[in-house]
Amino acid sequence: MPAKKVAAVVTEYRKWSHADVILRNLLDGYPDGTRPEMQLVSLFTDQVPKNDMSRELAKKHGFKVCDTIAECLTLGGKALAVDAVLSIGEHGKYPTNEKGQLLYPRRRFFEEITATFEKTGASVPVFNDKHLAATWDDAKWMYDRSRKLMFPFMAGSSLPVTWRKPKVVLPKGCELTGVVQIGYGPFEGYGFHALEAMQCMVERRAGGETGVAAVTCHSGGSVLAAMEGHVWALGGPAARAARREVMWEAFDKHPWAGPLLEAGLKHVSDHAAGDMRRIAAAAKDSGVIEVEYRDGLRAFVVVLNGWFHEGDGGAFIFAGQRKGADKPDACQFYLQQPDPFAHFAELTKAIDSMVRTGHAAYPVERTLLTTGVLDAVMTSHHANGKRIETPHLAIKYAPTEWGPATGEIPKPKKE
Repeated sequence: MPAKKVAAVVTEYRKWSHADVILRNLLDGYPDGTRPEMQLVSLFTDQVPKNDMSRELAKKHGFKVCDTIAECLTLGGKALAVDAVLSIGEHGKYPTNEKGQLLYPRRRFFEEITATFEKTGASVPVFNDKHLAATWDDAKWMYDRSRKLMFPFMAGSSLPVTWRKPKVVLPKGCELTGVVQIGYGPFEGYGFHALEAMQCMVERRAGGETGVAAVTCHSGGSVLAAMEGHVWALGGPAARAARREVMWEAFDKHPWAGPLLEAGLKHVSDHAAGDMRRIAAAAKDSGVIEVEYRDGLRAFVVVLNGWFHEGDGGAFIFAGQRKGADKPDACQFYLQQPDPFAHFAELTKAIDSMVRTGHAAYPVERTLLTTGVLDAVMTSHHANGKRIETPHLAIKYAPTEWGPATGEIPKPKKE
């Protein structure tokens, strides 16, 4: 079968941008020498930095660089001329809102993509990189739009499909009594990866996913700054101790949480010397995110900036306790850095499956839910640690069996 024709809509295309580490798999093949059944035929770049790669790559590989998204999808004609669209709204210079959310143009990209679908009377599968949008309202609009136009839609992080060390796949229908996910910040940019990694594990619990009831971001500094007396602003040991207490108070109330954190920390490849809580309390965008699921499951995402070093494979680690199990299930989500960034090849394989079959490799509802949780995290953080109830996140879905990468991790490339 001929390769499927793919249009890519990206914010910018420079070395090691998400556009690069995803689209290189279409242009040059996977690190193991195999190729996806996709061909990049057109590209739209919203911004063109000085270190742009796309124009030279277009000369080398023969794809068309377009001035508009509509042209990218139609190749300048009146009909839809591609078999799939990859929307990669990550990196580039964009504003932030009052909550600190980075306003990448993911909804704008999606609006123009789907407007072209309506104008041409045809639609094709779409992949949206990372979370759907900065805000819940934009994310829900995108989801509803995809359902109205009835095309396959997939989104999210590379973490659910990368290697796990050790390989942990929770039995479908298991009963979880508690979960701790370890990661690092900033809360939005990398906190999303931690949430999505956690979600791909907990969605396998008994009853399937039913959604999230409330979210709280316990970040310490912002809470203390709002307190009478401004303890945090005074600085010194007393302020640092007070911040640690605020960050960890909710976590320490649950006797299962500490042992799960310890089980996860065994998989940390590199970290700073010294007390973890003291170092994290002094760092920006550190904190403990509390996620209350509608079925009663409670989870904590521990964001340990300052103490964590990425080390070998990164610092995203899951630990969960199954009812009746002798010990927690714990693993590192292995991220290869730098080249060849093989975890993005694994993400491309999932995209390729959707493009070939017309069915998403895993539910977009996973990313819709984590996008909503992330928006609530940013709202809670902005509101000095207020508990945010999330009745709108009553999102139900069942997981698929598209799991983590298998086989050997490709050898790193040295420049």
